[in-house]
This record gives sequence, C-alpha cells and structure tokens, in this order.
Amino acid sequence: MEFYKMNQPTNQPTNQPTNQPTNQPTNQPTNQPTNSLKTAHNTDFFGEKLAKLRQILPEIFSENTLDLEKLKTLLGDHPAQNERYGLNWAGKSTAYQALQRPTNNTLTACPAESVDFDATQNIFIESDNLEVLKILQKSYAGKIKMIYIDPPYNTGNDFIYHDDFSQSKKDYEIATGDRDMNGQLLKSFKKNSKDNGHYHSNWLNMMLPRLHLAHTLLSDDGVIFISIDDNEQAQLKLLCDEIFGGENFVADFIWNNKYTVSNDTDVSYQHEHIVCFCKNRDIFELNLLPRTEKQNKSYKNRDNDPNGAWKPTPIHARSGSLNNIYEIEFPNGIKWTAPIGRYPRYSKDKLMELYYQEALYFNKNGGVDRKTYLSEVRQGVTCGTLWSYEDVGHSHGNNEEFSEIIGKGIFNDPKGTKLLKRIISLNSDKNSIILDFFAGSATTAHAVMQLNAEDNGNRQFIMVQLPELTDEKSEARKAGFKNIAEISKERIRRAGAKIKAENPDKNIDTGFKVFKLTDSNFKAWQIDDDIAKQLEMYIDPLKDNVNEMDIVYELLLKMGLKLTADIKFDNGVYWLTCENKSYAIVLNSLSQDEFHAIIVKKPAKTVVLDKAFLDDSEKSNIILQFKDAGLNFESI
Repeated sequence: MEFYKMNQPTNQPTNQPTNQPTNQPTNQPTNQPTNSLKTAHNTDFFGEKLAKLRQILPEIFSENTLDLEKLKTLLGDHPAQNERYGLNWAGKSTAYQALQRPTNNTLTACPAESVDFDATQNIFIESDNLEVLKILQKSYAGKIKMIYIDPPYNTGNDFIYHDDFSQSKKDYEIATGDRDMNGQLLKSFKKNSKDNGHYHSNWLNMMLPRLHLAHTLLSDDGVIFISIDDNEQAQLKLLCDEIFGGENFVADFIWNNKYTVSNDTDVSYQHEHIVCFCKNRDIFELNLLPRTEKQNKSYKNRDNDPNGAWKPTPIHARSGSLNNIYEIEFPNGIKWTAPIGRYPRYSKDKLMELYYQEALYFNKNGGVDRKTYLSEVRQGVTCGTLWSYEDVGHSHGNNEEFSEIIGKGIFNDPKGTKLLKRIISLNSDKNSIILDFFAGSATTAHAVMQLNAEDNGNRQFIMVQLPELTDEKSEARKAGFKNIAEISKERIRRAGAKIKAENPDKNIDTGFKVFKLTDSNFKAWQIDDDIAKQLEMYIDPLKDNVNEMDIVYELLLKMGLKLTADIKFDNGVYWLTCENKSYAIVLNSLSQDEFHAIIVKKPAKTVVLDKAFLDDSEKSNIILQFKDAGLNFESI
C-alpha cells in the first residue's frame, strides 16, 4: 500500500456496479416491453444532474477539482498507467471488480426463526454482507438514515472477508474449504495475520466495495459511523475520503473504552475510534445530546418559583465601558452597582423589567443575580469528540451487559447499548432505518429497541451477519451456538422480550424477520449450452420445486420494494403494500375476469410470470388492457 501524488490520471474503476442486469431469463414475445426486473440489484445512478455530481460521485473530484480522467474511467475509458493523488494498494482494481460484479442471489424468508414475522418492521439477514448490500440496492438506495458498523479491526488475529471472483464463487469456496462438497457455506472470510505481505491491502480490499455500496444506501442527510482502532484508522479515513468525499468528513470520535491501565509491553491502549462521514455536508446535521443530570444539577428552585428550577447568573460582566457604570435602587430598597473591575451586563431599564418579572434573586448578602431557568436553556448540548466511559460505557461493562442476556464467554468484546444509543441519537429521527452489516452481537438492534422504548420512537433496524462458525471448544459452542448469526438472533430475541416485559403498556416492535442468502429461483441462461435446449427450458423460467413465497420475495426485491412490505394472497394474486402503494404479483393462470379485477384496483405495478398465460394471444390482450388503463405491467 502506498499514498502518493502524481500528475497523471487514475486507473480507477467506477464506484457503482455498471453491469446492471442479472442473468435471469425471460420468455417474452417481440411485442413485450423490455423486462426492467432484470436490472434488479445494480441501479444506474449516472443519469443524475450535474448539480448532484459531487454528492453522488465524490471520487471523481481530486483536491476540490473535477478530474475528467477519473470521469472517463467511470464511463469505461480506462487510462493505461499512473494514478494521481490518492490511496493506492495491491488489489484495488480487483476490489472494484468485486463491487461491479452483479449478484444472481436473492433472499429467502425464514419465518420459523423470526419473531412476529407478519407484523414487524425489523430485518435480520444471515449472509455474506457484500452480496446482501448489492441485493438491497434497488429497494433501499437513499433510504437508510444511519449506518453503524464494527468491522474486523485487522489486529492480525481476526478474520476478514475474502472476495475472489476469478473462479465461480461456489467452486472457489469449495476449493478453499469455505463450502463443503454439498455446497453448504462454511465461511467467507480469511485470517489476516500481520506477517502477510498484503496485510493492509487485504483489509482495504474487503472494505472498499462494502463502503461504496453503503454510500449508495444512505439518504441525502444520512451518516455512517465506523468503529476501528489504530491498526487501520489512518487507512480507513483515507478510504472514506475517497468514497464519501473529504468534505463530508464529520469527526473522528474517540471513545475512552477502558477505565484501568493494563500492563502492556509499551503502551496501554484505552481508546477506540469511531470515524464518522455523512452523505452530504450541506444538509447534514448532528442532533444535540440530551442534557445529563450532572449538567442540570446546578438548577434548583430555591424560592418555589412557579417557573421552575433555575440557577443564579451574574448581572455584571468582565468587559464594558466606564460610561455605563451606574447605581440602581430597586423598589424593594436594595441598591446595586457592579463590583470594582466589573461592568453592568444589562441596562437599568432591563434590570427593572427583570425585577417586575420576578426574574432576579436577592441573596442574604445583598447580592443580586438573574435567574436563568432550566426551561429556557437549550434542551441539548453539542456533541464533543471525546467520549468518556462514564457517558457511553466501557468494555468491561459491555461484557457484563451481554453476559446478563446470553451468558458469560459467549462473545468477546461486544459493544454496549449506551454507546450505540448515543450514536443513533446523534443523527437518526424516531422513524429512521438503521443498518448494521457487521452485526456481531447485535448490540445495534438491542439499542434501537431500547431507544424506541425510551422515547416512543419507531426506528427500524436491518442487521446483516455472516454465519461464521464458532470454535468447537468455545463457550458459545458449548451453549449450543454453532455460528455467530445464531448468537445475534438469540440476543435480539432475549433483549426484545426483556424490553417488552419492562414496558408492558407500550407498543414496541421487538420482532424481526429473518432472511438468508440463497440462489435465485429463476434459471440462469447458460451461453455455451445448446440454444434450442435453452429456449425449450425457458418456457418456464423457474427452477424446479421452488416455493411461491420465495418467488414473491425475489420479485419484491427486483421491483425495488422493502422487505417489510405487507403481503396478502387473494384470488390467485399476491398483493403487496409498501409505502402506501399496492402492487400485484401473479404466478399462475388467471381468468380474464380475474385480470380485470386487478385493473379495477389500479395497482402501482403488476408483475406476471409468462407461464400464467395460455398463449401469446392472451398475453398480448392482457398487456393491451393494462396499457389502455394506464397501468404499469411487466411479465417475466
């Protein structure tokens, strides 16, 4: 890895996937419109207006100037050699290839592992997060208010994800032991020791595509917080400068996470970093932190004032003019003048006004102060960059919090809810979607539910966690947890039940829908196969023995709808409701009257499998009916 500056253009691939369509089959006659559902998971954002170019593509700006060569690179005109000012490392172009490669996977619902599946607005996805982030692009681009991640710190003892596409993904994973011979996923990560020659490069290769996809998911006023330590903080900051734009850097918050000094060899590390970037600094705002009891301690109601608690504030100041020094006598007979070396803060008229408002306090020693009421004070404080363990917790306390819910020794060094509640409070509103794609012990989900209980919010979470196997001799395995994702889900279940029990009168969403990454339900077009056989196979584009609800969720994602969309089945039609709009999905044959009934309900979009039509004549007729009604119709 190296950081350098040259006067030559960069050979850097685009920050968004450019091969938009997934390899999914269609069975459409020539009069059928192009099937836009094939562009499901990789959305083209390059048609935006020039005014938003910096916001959407900050990486094409170098030192505050538009870099035309970088723009050419994004459009496919790749320069031969030499990059200008920026962060470079071994394998960077391969990391962009991992970003650009479309996914042919989908998400399958697992109601049996979920809590309150039909009603909850929370999501837990068990999978490699790179694939999931690609799948979520169509449905959630620009809709995530806050992202928090706690990725591997690259200490030399942890694992990083390995994204290699030189072989087919499945063959590669079998060859490396990431899958068994039956194709069962075992792991998609590699240990990254410090004696590895590409120690930093491997970590950056993992982070780059994930952060690019995260950038797209953020809303315009959204923000990302990333926990890290000194091993990769410097590299992370530069990488985020490239992806989010240096002008969108918010802060590097320092969390004092230990309250004791350990007997380390050289230095006792007592902090971690939380690097924060926003999507657009022009409209981004951090919320104020709530005032603490310590900050309010000086406010008391010493005289039973009906305006409530107050604290005395001097009515004199350090600076002023000698011409403004005066003596005033109040109607109660008390005289006042500023002490020697001080000056009146207010005019005589203002002091008399405060007197009649009963906003002055006359103490026993003849002094006079203004009453500053707590109700008049700004109900919040600006967030500083130094976070003490007294305010947001420490590692020892976090372990105890987790152990009370799941048990001791099950998970090492989980983050605490006090820390996550502060992070969430800084930018989200009460209806935000919070994403954590390195979910780990699922503290983020716990904090979202707890915060909703405290302020009656309706925040939703999306957690993503790889089913990383637990060690066979670990306490987690002894407790029955085969992988980290199982720990994550159980933590949410138990934390949710506890929050419900503590708040019986509140309607708090403590449920979550579980999804897992699976292959597409549609057959893939094999270019090298016999064309006649291919065409015969695509009379029915679906694979054998697929579940209808799995198809519905795959189409839902291709349509750009949220995973929390309400789904109901009525008279052969799956009706989806999302963001106050209805959508229709038809998987099997319907009569003309049943198709007409769909038209009457005027859905925002109707998707029909080709096999639902008796022949091309019926299909053409139905298409014309929907077109005449001005309705969006698509077949696949």
